[in-house]
Amino acid sequence: MLHIYNSLTQSIEPFESIKPKRVSMYICGPTVYGDIHLGNARPIIFFDVFKRYLSHQGYDVLLVSNITDVDDKIIDKAKIENISEEEVSKTYLLRFIEMTQALNSALPDMMPKATEYVHQMIDYIDELIEKEYAYIRPSGVYFRVSKVASYGILSKQQIDELSQGVRITLEDDKEDPRDFSVWKNTEDGLRYPSPWGHGRPGWHTECAVMNHEIFDGEIDIHGGGTDLKFPHHENEIAQACAHDHHQIARYWMHVGRLDINQTKMSKSLGNVELVKDLIKAYDPLAFRLLMIAHHYRMPINYSNDLMEQFSKEYDKIKRSLKKAFLTISLSKAFSFELDRSFMDTFYQLMDDDLNTPNVITLIYDLLKAMNKEKDVNRLAVLYQTTKTILDILGIMPRYELTDDTLSLYKAWEQARSEKDYTRADRIREQLSQRGWMSF
Repeated sequence: MLHIYNSLTQSIEPFESIKPKRVSMYICGPTVYGDIHLGNARPIIFFDVFKRYLSHQGYDVLLVSNITDVDDKIIDKAKIENISEEEVSKTYLLRFIEMTQALNSALPDMMPKATEYVHQMIDYIDELIEKEYAYIRPSGVYFRVSKVASYGILSKQQIDELSQGVRITLEDDKEDPRDFSVWKNTEDGLRYPSPWGHGRPGWHTECAVMNHEIFDGEIDIHGGGTDLKFPHHENEIAQACAHDHHQIARYWMHVGRLDINQTKMSKSLGNVELVKDLIKAYDPLAFRLLMIAHHYRMPINYSNDLMEQFSKEYDKIKRSLKKAFLTISLSKAFSFELDRSFMDTFYQLMDDDLNTPNVITLIYDLLKAMNKEKDVNRLAVLYQTTKTILDILGIMPRYELTDDTLSLYKAWEQARSEKDYTRADRIREQLSQRGWMSF
């Protein structure tokens, strides 16, 4: 049975979906004002792997990830580039999609934009005001943190300790410095009419409302990066408790941070590594392997040396697979049978809070067995087993063995058997150029 770590209870728990064999999952998506960096990519890859595994196990998964397309950062970017906010959002949303697919992650089933739900957000805020969980001030509308007794349940802090993560630039008209904005009155940038003045919704409210509108009830899993735990996810929970009397999700999952050279990767620090630059130098699946080789809850200290290491590791995986596939193709010994022992171990590891580092070790064991196997039928089973696991992880190499290449390989074998080494070397060079003689 699948067990996952629940950030809400700080414990590993058996996973039981609300509806049998159906999973509802909401992941906080990007604010589309710039290209995504490697730290942004980590949750994208993890939750894609998680969905693949759930689907493999027979679950019908609805994965929703929002797009924040109204935000101060988008306004600032529009001013810098002298274009509209809509143009900024559209440009970087398309780039986000492109990079997500480049990393071999499927797009979420739904990608709702904040701007599409503003009217629902206004209604939601109005109901919070009616219930006295929110109050109106000249600068906007604020949520009364003190009115939610369970506030701090996710970050496990006492309410009077919750200053870390709260912005210091506090408006003078708040009742309490910890109260957060659910509506900001402004004349700057993209804004909408509301009963409280022209403005735009607060970030925490956007996600709470889109969850409420799309799922209409408690969901199975809410996830994102660990940096979102407080204040973003804590504030989502507070609003849902006030408005809907539940904590949004039964399970909260958070992906560890990716640092660079022992320092937090941050656009403000200017030390970000962009995905679009990485994939120019490396196979994006090698980066995906690097991510999966670390447990999703643990931090990663990224460096160029680490990327080089995993690039070489991924090349080894590709060589072993292509060698086995070539042998199987020559003998036409293809199989859809899976090795039950290896698959059972794979399931046990994945069911243990997605223990992908040990799954990578299992893959190396499979590759070692493939490299030693002399029986081509047994080799075909091991190959299919490895391919199945790599497909679930999203790191199965992309290659195609054409009839022409297969004929060329047979010609190379014949030249060798006839000791025509000059011809054999010439054919080997052709095969090498096609990527089939690097082993």
